[in-house]
Amino acid sequence: MTRQEGVGVEDALQRLWTPHRMAYIQGENKPVGTDSDGCPFCRLLESGQPDEDSLIVARDELVFAILNLYPYNPGHLMVLPYRHVADYTELTPEETVAVAEYTQRAMRVIRAISAPHGFNIGLNQGPVAGAGIAAHLHQHVVPRWGGDSNFMPVIGHTKVLPQLLGDTWKLLADAWPEVG
Repeated sequence: MTRQEGVGVEDALQRLWTPHRMAYIQGENKPVGTDSDGCPFCRLLESGQPDEDSLIVARDELVFAILNLYPYNPGHLMVLPYRHVADYTELTPEETVAVAEYTQRAMRVIRAISAPHGFNIGLNQGPVAGAGIAAHLHQHVVPRWGGDSNFMPVIGHTKVLPQLLGDTWKLLADAWPEVG
């Protein structure tokens, strides 16, 4: 550990530096406005990238599932309508059903590959409600395990993930067609 003199009162805490998180903190890939032009989800859909590169796990007629680029836990994904809408009340009845059914399927797939003890599922409507990308509705599906809220995120404000996004994508994408 490097000791620095004259930079504050010494404490008993050690520091784990995670400079890669600055991209998220500074708002990289967050849309500037509310239209689809600046939307990172819409840009991914229009990019022509392979699903593996864009982290899209599965596609359906009205919705798709994509891994969260800044996951709380391995397997944290989001279910989104293709149509660029911000508010849950803007979904058509068909889109509402599709989001619900794809969320259920996501839960079954995650259970099959990693046996979580529970899930957090939710929509953050608007920036003040915690939506990082408020302009394109997305439902979070976050697998949870006993003890996954340890001291690192609570005290250290750092999440330790035991699996790379590409590895998580492969597990989910391979299991998606088999688990219905």
